[in-house]
Amino acid sequence: MASSSPEPLYVPGEEPARHFGPDDLVWTAEEQQTIDGWVAQYPTADGAVMKVLWLAQEKFAWLPAEVIEFVADTLDLPRAKVFGVATFYTQYYKQEMGKWVLDVCTCFSCQLCGGYDILHYLEDQLGIKKGETTQDGMFSIQEVECLGACGSAPMLQVTNGPYVHNLTPAKCDTLLANLREGKLPGFESVTLPQDEAELDGNRRSDAEVIEQYVTPPVSATIE
Repeated sequence: MASSSPEPLYVPGEEPARHFGPDDLVWTAEEQQTIDGWVAQYPTADGAVMKVLWLAQEKFAWLPAEVIEFVADTLDLPRAKVFGVATFYTQYYKQEMGKWVLDVCTCFSCQLCGGYDILHYLEDQLGIKKGETTQDGMFSIQEVECLGACGSAPMLQVTNGPYVHNLTPAKCDTLLANLREGKLPGFESVTLPQDEAELDGNRRSDAEVIEQYVTPPVSATIE
């Protein structure tokens, strides 16, 4: 059921696999104007590299070697520098991903509160391992570093978008079922006890789901 492991972007002495041709690697006039505006905001062009990589990912869906090189050439930067930025962040996809990318946090707090329990549960439910994509192209799983929501661990992020907090196997089942139907989770506001008691909720007005703070679980798996 799982996809094969991705090919490395670069292998010493070998030309990387190409997925887009020269005719594909062009910006529209509007995109170039946007890039020029970003570059103008910084003393040097490398200040805009993260924004341009993000734009490239939105355009091409992922960042194979030739797209990273295209971004480098656009900004007149060393390709190694842009490659270093793209490979540092899990939010930049260096392989073709599924429609829904589940970024499961296993950093320190989430690890202690069940991050690996959730990661392995999702792997079992989808029949794939981290770094893989289901054969139907629906789901990919990634193990990621801290996503900044330690107080609601374990948690994950869906396709660089909404967070899902206080995960349990049952909540994972609901999430997968909804995603299969094309239903992306809405913005979820997690309130702290003092917010409810002293600040009348203190939540954003655009919250679609209100999640009360709960005592995080203790992980059964530490890796």
